[in-house]
Amino acid sequence: MKKDNIVIIITGVTGQDGSLMTDYLLKNTKHTIIGGARRLSVKNHDNISHLLDHPRFFLIDLDVTDPQNIDKVIAEHKPHYFINFAANSFVGNSWTQPVNHMVTNCMSVLHQLEAIKRHCPQCRYYNAGSSEEFGDVITQPQNEEHPLRPRSPYGASKCSARHLVKVYRDSYGLYAIQGWLFNHEGVRRGSEFVTRKITQNVARISNEYVNKKNFEPLKLGNVESRRDWSDTEDFMDGVWRMLNQEQYLTKTSKKTPDDYVLSSDETHSIKEFVEEAFHIAGFHRSMCRW
Repeated sequence: MKKDNIVIIITGVTGQDGSLMTDYLLKNTKHTIIGGARRLSVKNHDNISHLLDHPRFFLIDLDVTDPQNIDKVIAEHKPHYFINFAANSFVGNSWTQPVNHMVTNCMSVLHQLEAIKRHCPQCRYYNAGSSEEFGDVITQPQNEEHPLRPRSPYGASKCSARHLVKVYRDSYGLYAIQGWLFNHEGVRRGSEFVTRKITQNVARISNEYVNKKNFEPLKLGNVESRRDWSDTEDFMDGVWRMLNQEQYLTKTSKKTPDDYVLSSDETHSIKEFVEEAFHIAGFHRSMCRW
């Protein structure tokens, strides 16, 4: 494998964040990107199909729940950066598979940090946190000082990972950080997420309406629920800045990096999202019936 001087490993590379982070780095740096993905019986490489022949991108098998696999990969490649986007990220599902969420979202972080400490302690490490860590919020908006008050096994798993990141940063001097990423959307968002459910159904209804066909309405849960609808590509720039903080901070005497919240600092309801989606498809907002 031919590489340049800087090697970056990205886990969860087939997902929205991992694939867009790879695009961002290939465009804005000259570094070599190693994308880690868990081998499945049915490949899910749609988000990275355009990268498979790129001379600076290499896809490897990497299962973050396998500590031996993690150790071997980090020992072999000795990355300069390790960006962990791999996670089980379905809040509702975490109630039926709590152990899986803790193993995937927390124990994997421990194995990664241990391997980095052993094999390449100068590696800069980023773990994707979640706004779900704030859970039962006590102040609006939430910032980096807000207490961690998770209300689901998923949120608890991310909180546990965040504490591990801080412990390894403070105890071993690793450049290890975790960002709290509020809800972010992009063109590669999976169809299992509510935003894609909305846009896919708007497209279906629009087509059936134009062709004068009967159509089933879009069915949703609590449409008054509010979310931050940030842009994923903006967040990838933010992640890279967090990994290179001395380039963007005026305090040159800083000895340890900080964790940061990424958000648009505004929220909108799912109802607003639905109305806007139908409006873009050519329907007047008053045509929506709730």
